[in-house]
Amino acid sequence: MGAKGASNSDLVAKIKAGALIVDVRNPGEFKDGHHSRAINIPVNLVESRMNEFGPKDQAIIVYCAAGARSAMAARMLKAAGYTNVTNGGGVNDVPEV
Repeated sequence: MGAKGASNSDLVAKIKAGALIVDVRNPGEFKDGHHSRAINIPVNLVESRMNEFGPKDQAIIVYCAAGARSAMAARMLKAAGYTNVTNGGGVNDVPEV
């Protein structure tokens, strides 16, 4: 496990189980390439778009370019009461399943 806090097998299991995958980079970065199942909610809009994350127990994987913005987004979600949030790290760290 690296700084992102989740192993590849943990991410695969969560994705296979239907986790919501959220790219917290800006729309331009998202347009340049993203995980095939990801939705784009930029980190600066996470708090204002909280309703898009679903139930508080929804499995959520957040990622960005390298892991810093996704760590911030994960902290915001956890502070809002989400209980199953994983920082997936960077865009290349989240496996296509």
